[in-house]
Amino acid sequence: MAEDILVFVMIGFVAQLIDGAIGMAYGITAATALMSMGVPPAAASAAVHAAEVATTAASGTAHWRLGNIDRKLVVRLAVPGVLGGMAGTFLLASLPSERLRPFVSAYLLAMGLLILIRALRHFDTATFGGKHPAALGLAGGFLDAIGGGGWGAMVTSTLVGWGVTPRFAIGSANVAEFFVTVAVTAMFFVTTGLTQWTVIFGLVIGGVLAAPLAALAARSIPDWPMMMLVGGAVILLSVRNLLASPGP
Repeated sequence: MAEDILVFVMIGFVAQLIDGAIGMAYGITAATALMSMGVPPAAASAAVHAAEVATTAASGTAHWRLGNIDRKLVVRLAVPGVLGGMAGTFLLASLPSERLRPFVSAYLLAMGLLILIRALRHFDTATFGGKHPAALGLAGGFLDAIGGGGWGAMVTSTLVGWGVTPRFAIGSANVAEFFVTVAVTAMFFVTTGLTQWTVIFGLVIGGVLAAPLAALAARSIPDWPMMMLVGGAVILLSVRNLLASPGP
């Protein structure tokens, strides 16, 4: 039992370090590792979302203390994100989420390429203004619930592609994600229940330990290398998902 918890702690630490530093991939990293250990996909998804309640709280707090957030942007993402997440959880049983994967992956691939172009050309990043964060939050929350993850890849990549300074995009998305995760986890608890408590406990410990280090990395790394990391991660994840998508 102790060895199992240690493995889950390591998975949670690595997943949160990646997510907190570049704003995405916690769910995909953790769920993939858990399923490779034999945890059923549905149980892995529920456990990851439950663990994210604690890890996103720790990550969001760390980003807030380090000044990595835009409060107005957080509110404009979180409120519609919660609504989208709840709607996605309700529809999860009836909507074939696998059919959505190729479309979401193609969008993320385009966003990743845009971010890399901006980074390679050293485009100046700017303070947020004028886009549609409410629509982004709604779509991000919905797809996160339907697909078992992807808030960071969807929301953070879009914000950076719009020209938001990477550390503010990552920090604000992390704080907003906490509220979305609480809503989605509550819906999972009501609809399917939570049983993988050993997994959840290990993921929480690892994630909480990694959160301050990840937030510090997000603040300390210059903008254009951060954009390269975010863009590269989005491209790799989207290509992987496109290749894994079932045929017609």
